Amino acid sequence: MRSESEQLPSASLVELAVSRLSREILGGGADPGERLVEEQLTRRFGISRAPLREAMRLLAQQGLVEHVPRRGVRVATLSDVDIQELYAVRDVLERHAVTTTPPDADLSGVAAAMKAMQESDARGDRFDMATAHRELHVAVVALAGNRQLVAVYESVLVKIQLYMALNLRREAEVAPAHDGVHRHERLFEAVARRDPPAVLAALDEHGARSYIQ
Repeated sequence: MRSESEQLPSASLVELAVSRLSREILGGGADPGERLVEEQLTRRFGISRAPLREAMRLLAQQGLVEHVPRRGVRVATLSDVDIQELYAVRDVLERHAVTTTPPDADLSGVAAAMKAMQESDARGDRFDMATAHRELHVAVVALAGNRQLVAVYESVLVKIQLYMALNLRREAEVAPAHDGVHRHERLFEAVARRDPPAVLAALDEHGARSYIQ
């Protein structure tokens, strides 16, 4: 049996590969369906196949990659119907959370996520922007104080996080500068006013915009 100290380097390499691939995929460096060639990745990252394969397994659990029989690994894909259905489920869960949020809910998590989104937008960091975007939505849902609701909601976001990131990226290419973060600022302002109808209206505006083709 390996000692803990012997396992750390391998674990560190797995974490490195997961971090770099996540940043590439969610940051716009790879599109859905793009093949991930093992030989190229081991050479780029300077690691062996074992930690890379473990990283791929973890990324598959996160919904970012998928294993295709006899064809290797590729960036995950969803059908148009899958995307529409998952976004619809997301919207239902958000609406339920908003309508059941107590008036004295702690807004610190939402405020922190909004600040992170503003800062990543200012830096032009697409990966951090996508991460803060997801965290903001989770924080809004978490205001309801229902842990099971949050768990279900996060499971939906895992499946569509790549497409949420892709939507933000394409929005940045065609919409006015900083339009995405401004929409979320309006959402945050409605949450801060503790105005459920305004929050729902902001979410409706949010959901109506899709740049995924």
